[in-house]
Amino acid sequence: MSQPGQNPPRPAHLPRTPKIPYGGDYNPEQWPEQVWDEDHRLFTRAGIDTLTVGVFIWSLTQPAEDRYDFTALDRILDRAAAEGRQICLATGTAALPPWLAKAYPEVNRTDFEGRRHRYGQRHNFCPSSPAYRRLATALAGRLAERYARHPALLAWHINNEYGGACYCERCAEAFRVWLRDRHGTLDALNDAWWTTFWSHRYSDWEQIEPPSALTEHWRGPDHTAFQGITLDYQRFMTDALLGCFTAEKEAIRAHDPDTPVTTNFMGAHRPLDYHRWAPQLDFASWDNYPPLDAPPTRAALAHDLMRGLKDGTPFWLMEQTPSTTACRDVNPLRRPGELRLATFQAIAHGADAALYFQMRASRGACEKYHGAVIGHAGRDDTRVFREVASIGRELEAIGTATLGARTPARTALLFDWDSWWALEISDGPSRLVRYLDVVHSYYRAAREAGADVDVVPVTADLTPYDVVLAPVLHLIKGDLAERLEELARRGGTVLATFLTARSDAHDRAFLTDVPGPLAPLLGIRIDEWDARPGDVVQPVDLEGTLCEARLVFELVRLRGAEAVGTYRADFYEGTPAVTRHAFGAGEGWYVATALDQPSVDRVVRSVLDRHGLIGPYAVHSGLETAYRTAPDGTRLLFLLNHTTRPIRPAAHTAATDLLTGKPVAQGEPLPLDPLGVAVLRLQ
Repeated sequence: MSQPGQNPPRPAHLPRTPKIPYGGDYNPEQWPEQVWDEDHRLFTRAGIDTLTVGVFIWSLTQPAEDRYDFTALDRILDRAAAEGRQICLATGTAALPPWLAKAYPEVNRTDFEGRRHRYGQRHNFCPSSPAYRRLATALAGRLAERYARHPALLAWHINNEYGGACYCERCAEAFRVWLRDRHGTLDALNDAWWTTFWSHRYSDWEQIEPPSALTEHWRGPDHTAFQGITLDYQRFMTDALLGCFTAEKEAIRAHDPDTPVTTNFMGAHRPLDYHRWAPQLDFASWDNYPPLDAPPTRAALAHDLMRGLKDGTPFWLMEQTPSTTACRDVNPLRRPGELRLATFQAIAHGADAALYFQMRASRGACEKYHGAVIGHAGRDDTRVFREVASIGRELEAIGTATLGARTPARTALLFDWDSWWALEISDGPSRLVRYLDVVHSYYRAAREAGADVDVVPVTADLTPYDVVLAPVLHLIKGDLAERLEELARRGGTVLATFLTARSDAHDRAFLTDVPGPLAPLLGIRIDEWDARPGDVVQPVDLEGTLCEARLVFELVRLRGAEAVGTYRADFYEGTPAVTRHAFGAGEGWYVATALDQPSVDRVVRSVLDRHGLIGPYAVHSGLETAYRTAPDGTRLLFLLNHTTRPIRPAAHTAATDLLTGKPVAQGEPLPLDPLGVAVLRLQ
């Protein structure tokens, strides 16, 4: 939805390039120009053709409110153009210069505990500050006016990794305006927030305060007395930061109507609802720093989420480390082959660019030990540099083969920030249930079964899909229930889980049997639910196999559905834990408890198998597959060996490996080294 005063959203518009852009974040302003000479020599050796510059350069480009200085940036862009490299130019507005915070103290954020911060760090601006908006948009406009027609310019990069929240009085005022626009009247707001509880009924808009540690919260941001107001504040803060982005974008568009504009997201990042941002982006991009020891499907989920922001259009991998991070307590090093595998995993899931943070290691401050293509010694004979250069040669060989290719998924997973927020701020039944963990478990099951998955918002068109996964979809909004019924009626399958369909868009419980508007589709009724600590395991009989269940145990009564799995302990022994309901030509499945991963795998494979969606390589544990279809109709299959052992799956069809140029006959073994990759053009 467009914000007031903004240009209408444009369809996805990716930068046009002759190959996958390869490079990353470059900060030459930190170094004397003789270092730049060596950098560009090394970039050429590594196949680096794209540089993201200016991300944190505000204090140089505007050293005072009344003075701009683009001398350094001129030389950076001119040098890139002379070397034949292209630039993703950032506006530099993610970190305030010291003079701005000193001149306008209100730009500094007020935190959740009510403390007004002084100058420091980054992501340090109040999104409701008029001074920040004015100065940031002015800078963006000046940059666009100066560089819109520069030969090196490839894309605009606004701000950097938006995030955080502010609770100052300016944000409180803006929140009240946002609430008036959203709810219209105080009567509607009081009803949405259920304020007759605890005598909270508001009689004037000025009585409303942001939900914080000083008002409705205790024990941190996830413990709130009123879920409705906290849910709305998270929506408001998403829109407030989005307003900063769109203001800069408008300033750019005044001078440059064509160059694509993006900002770098952070994957499955809880604070901001990226679905609300997606219409304002020309293309999606994100920074891939998966949790420590996460399975490969965790990064894959984020890739597919980013691809789903723009209706399946390819995205950019804007950042990943070539070796190690620096911001965690422990920062493991990527083993030989892991960088290549991660890079091709991103491309397999829809990335049309592969960029790193950072190109040259910073000498000081908090990222001096963060991995870089070029280390402090400036060597080209390190293992990391050699791996980066080797990947560069492979991307050069692939050329345009993957550019613009889309994913032909027939399985969708519904991802909903509102449900994420509502589930984790609600009291009961269990705070041990984490939205992303449950979503990932069902996504992982589908991906490891060989199904391509589109991760889409609840508003997405569901007609292309045979299977829709809806894990812990806590809120049911709009006409979703009817659209899920239609999918099942025409022969598709819907799979939902515990704590789905509990509340409406305001997080008010439905005044009907659980699972609310999904009850007809699922053919069940739930009156009670049990919750236990994480070390309590309840057995479930899943079609003759004994499984483990934890955390939440909903007590299901059949209303047309059949039991596929039953509890085997406690007073609800013998009652359904997993159900299947015939609906039209299709089915609705429900999993009433948190099953262990092997059991989730069994359920999801049963659903996929009904539609012929089990992949031909699903028997190979640790082998990831992903399909993309190029604009000319060419089908590509990526094989990614996430194990540390060689494997030799038999090719399911004739193909040519784009990385080696070798043809492969149907049934011929495909040798994959440990952490190996194959990119097959299918015949």
